[in-house]
Amino acid sequence: MPYKATNLVRLLLLPLLYCLLFLLPSCEEQDDDSDTPGSMYSFNDNASTRWSSPENRNGVKGAGGKENSTAKGHAYDAIKAGESYVLLETDGPGIINRMWVTINDRSPEMLRSLRLDMYWDGENKPAVSVPFGDFFGVGLGKTTVFQNALFASPEGRSFVSMIQMPFKKAAKIVVTNESGHELRNCFFDVDYNLVNKWNNSWLYFHAYWHRDTATKLENDFEILPNVEGKGRYLGANIGVNGNPLYGKSWFGEGEVKIYMDGDKDYPTLNGTGTEDYIGTGWGQGKFISNYSGCTIANDSTLEWSFYRYHIPDPVYFKTGCKVVIQQIGGDGTDNVVQFQQKNAPLIPVTTDTGKIILHYKDKKILTLDTTMPKGWTNFYRSDDVSATVYFYLDKPSDNLESLQPVALRTAKLKQTK
Repeated sequence: MPYKATNLVRLLLLPLLYCLLFLLPSCEEQDDDSDTPGSMYSFNDNASTRWSSPENRNGVKGAGGKENSTAKGHAYDAIKAGESYVLLETDGPGIINRMWVTINDRSPEMLRSLRLDMYWDGENKPAVSVPFGDFFGVGLGKTTVFQNALFASPEGRSFVSMIQMPFKKAAKIVVTNESGHELRNCFFDVDYNLVNKWNNSWLYFHAYWHRDTATKLENDFEILPNVEGKGRYLGANIGVNGNPLYGKSWFGEGEVKIYMDGDKDYPTLNGTGTEDYIGTGWGQGKFISNYSGCTIANDSTLEWSFYRYHIPDPVYFKTGCKVVIQQIGGDGTDNVVQFQQKNAPLIPVTTDTGKIILHYKDKKILTLDTTMPKGWTNFYRSDDVSATVYFYLDKPSDNLESLQPVALRTAKLKQTK
């Protein structure tokens, strides 16, 4: 009897032990998570909701719709050439949860001429300084219908961001019109929460854009130049204007490499190709999904715009991070021979005949000819490449360079057809 009683007690106590081991940690996690607004099924006493729009700039409590006796009276503002317009300026702590903007001029020139700057905690250097259209995932200045986990343009006429952006002391968002003419209509709202307390695990949002109109052979394009600090690489959208010297050959053999936490000559993270990085294969057509996609794929105009966001597969770094993509393309061997004979800038890398033949092992420039084995030949090439990169950092400003001038941002833009 004592033996059976002991077993019965054990059976009764086991569920209680499981609750203590598993349910209590879950409760602790929920308490920790309660600092962040966003749960659909619970009240968050740490948060107060605000919208900044032309009808109530900065979301002042009880001050919306005053302009026309609560009727619609101030839905948009104009931004003159050379002027800056503040979408939001508020004290923290808080979290920006969503931004929506629509403008009347959505030409490639205007989307690249508008500069979007975001400042956190009173810093003089913006954490975000990028062309307006590129920030919202519109590559090459061309609008399209899409929606993913971070951005959306439901009918190709609006610009939506769902990225959360915490700030501890202050937030300021500014749009500057660096074009030569007035932007007549700018409608917007910036949706954010003021919070009672700051969580020390929160990171500041950053974004950086740059363009190289003719990448150098053998030099990887830096999606994210080396950034210092602790943080998380969130992802990027990348635009390519292909060089017509390579005909309709494939531009996207380049591998994405992520150097982190002291990596020197070789990265810790190394992909296998451009379309592989965004989750497709054997070429790259237009497709849209939550975390990766290609919004433009046109081998007639030689334009591609694509993105990858590391949300389910986070990329953390402790002391620094650099992200690059190789400038490598490929085509049939005979075509690559012709490109080289016509003095197109290229360096052969490999030929795949069913067996990989290495041409670049000693970094020598091989002259191809029609007598060599035929197959698929990869080669370093030079294209017009731009990228917007998104990342979080443990400080409100970063060590990256300022946004490139408007003349470079808008040079040789192809107009929407």
